Amino acid sequence: MKITRQEFARRRKTLMEVMEPNSIAIVPAAPERPRSRDTEYPYRQDSDFHYLSGFPEPGAVLVLIPGREHGEYVLFCRDRDPAREIWDGYRAGPEGACRDYGADDAFPIDDIDDILTGLLEGRERVYYAMGKDREFDRQVMDWVNSIRARVRSGATPPGEFLDLNHFLHDQRLIKSAAELRLMRHAGEISARAHKRAMHFCQPGVMEYQLEAEIHHEFAMAGARFPAYSTIVGGGANGCILHYIENSSALKDGDLVLIDAGCEYDIYAADITRTFPVNGRFSTEQRALYDWVLKAQKAAIAEVRPGNHWNRPHEISVRVLTEGLVALGLLQGEVDALVENEAYREFYMHRVGHWLGLDVHDVGDYKIDGQWRLLEPGMVMTIEPGLYIAPDNERVPKKWRGIGIRIEDDVAVTRDGCDVLTADVPKEADDIEALMAGSEPAG
Repeated sequence: MKITRQEFARRRKTLMEVMEPNSIAIVPAAPERPRSRDTEYPYRQDSDFHYLSGFPEPGAVLVLIPGREHGEYVLFCRDRDPAREIWDGYRAGPEGACRDYGADDAFPIDDIDDILTGLLEGRERVYYAMGKDREFDRQVMDWVNSIRARVRSGATPPGEFLDLNHFLHDQRLIKSAAELRLMRHAGEISARAHKRAMHFCQPGVMEYQLEAEIHHEFAMAGARFPAYSTIVGGGANGCILHYIENSSALKDGDLVLIDAGCEYDIYAADITRTFPVNGRFSTEQRALYDWVLKAQKAAIAEVRPGNHWNRPHEISVRVLTEGLVALGLLQGEVDALVENEAYREFYMHRVGHWLGLDVHDVGDYKIDGQWRLLEPGMVMTIEPGLYIAPDNERVPKKWRGIGIRIEDDVAVTRDGCDVLTADVPKEADDIEALMAGSEPAG
């Protein structure tokens, strides 16, 4: 299950179709990142670079030149080096870049100063994401300035820089059928991992042990890495939105909130489930949980073409505010409480974000100051939550320290939406059934 060379070629063609005549686009690969002294983090390709090429190596630069006679897609990459390959792994080299990754032309990265300067000369516009990588920004400007230095000799430097992100990220926002298949597969793997954690959980287990169970399920399915740092928050730790210490013991009577998703072929899944450590919700836990679930279902129902991006959030706010009033955690009229944002004491984040190659994926949420309308192929998370801080003395003690979030990945379809992560249970009764050792009825 991979993105084909033909699809990568279509992506490049689509981008070049919106580029101005006599222009050039430059996209660098992600650099390698040091972890400690002489070790590095596992390499992960830059999402934009991957989207256009599928080329997995560092030390590379992708160049698109619409209408170039000798080929529109040029790739600079590391040369083959048998000595280094013994230590670091095989390299494609320029020949492999053409043969295996569809480049029209490929050159050694060591020759980029001479060759790319020649490709830049005479181009009217450069499409480039300035500000993303300072070191590469300086390199691009060095190439342009070397042309400017030869103006008296007849050299013509580019006259305009345009933000590549504006065009490329809008393209990335709409997923193809192949991308949706990969994201569904990532969601299925992640769903199995959450179910595994539910089966394994019991009082006395450490948060990091649940994390280990989740990561084991990811890796055994071919998703070697999580898409983001896994959150396993027991009890009051579930009230910390980005809790990643995962170092506490899980206690009888507490809930545990797990926010975890794998990365499969660089595409992300993002799922949150909250469940009782001992397998049974208390009265207060169940009351809050049912309202969060009601809000999530109502928000998902608003994910359809023609609705604007903020509509699911607005619905989640109203339902959760109604729940907070019904439970006595807020007092007053729902409309006034929503208008005054009184709910933000308990629900302080938005209902979701774009999802794709990045877990917080690219794409504008507003266009010309207006919320963007949803279109088929967009994928977003829907993740309402309620968090009652353990030190909140304005609410009865029985509610304090309860944090609940429920999150799924939702693709916009032609006539509504499709939940890509539906395989992991979220009805309270189904969670209790699974944790008791039987499969959920639903």
